[in-house]
Amino acid sequence: MANSILFQNLEKQTYARREAFNSLRTNLQFCGVDNKVIMFTSCTPDEGKSTVTMELARSLNDDGKKVVLVDADLRKSVFVGRYRIHSEETMFGLSHYLSGQKKMDEVINHTNIENLDMIIAGPVAPNPTELLGRELFVNLLAALKERYDVVLVDCPPLGWVIDAAVVAPNCDGVVLVVESGAISYRYLQDVKKQLEVTGVNILGVVLNKVKVEGGGYYNRYYSGHYKGYYNKYGRYGYGKYGKYGRYGEYGHYGEEPTEPLEDVAASSGEPAENPGGGV
Repeated sequence: MANSILFQNLEKQTYARREAFNSLRTNLQFCGVDNKVIMFTSCTPDEGKSTVTMELARSLNDDGKKVVLVDADLRKSVFVGRYRIHSEETMFGLSHYLSGQKKMDEVINHTNIENLDMIIAGPVAPNPTELLGRELFVNLLAALKERYDVVLVDCPPLGWVIDAAVVAPNCDGVVLVVESGAISYRYLQDVKKQLEVTGVNILGVVLNKVKVEGGGYYNRYYSGHYKGYYNKYGRYGYGKYGKYGRYGEYGHYGEEPTEPLEDVAASSGEPAENPGGGV
């Protein structure tokens, strides 16, 4: 029987934040109705990937979708600590299921958000890549796809560890979360190529933590109504969320970012004229 967990530190959504994620939700829906299992990854830690995944889950819930969020970061999950997840019972997670200790229904947790269930990562596993490559995980995603309208899979940064590349072939699509000004164009292209090798459908990029500046009608309108929200939270509803924490010595993919990201196209290798958030 499914457990019940409580998000004790769920931040209230501002107007700007809610509208930004409603836009992201709409863009993903236009990618096709067959994209039910969507994976989120990034190049490095602290780009806001997990927060983007959670806020999208809340937006999909507002749209009446039945959603399950799968925390597939078996190395350094942030969900339990960041949202102060609590349960009156013992919580079991993905690592329990993949190691054969628990069945699927024992690791699916109902939450205090209506129609949103979650599978937490569970205890840190010594062999996360091997666990995620097992048939048990493939079967889990297939079963969740039948049970829920949308399955969101939060994976570790692909620029640091290979786990996301192992998970990607079992998903319908992937979204890259990129922090504006923090990742080099070349580094992002290396991560994108790694995803292309898996054959997964790259749905696009969320350019995160974008500073909203300049003139124009959009800026003038919001400067009078919601400028405070943007200054505090950034383009996608938040600025520096806080340190992701030391991710561990898992090695690096490609080269370290050495130059600022200037332009990133949503799902292609060509620079965009006006970088911004969205898919």
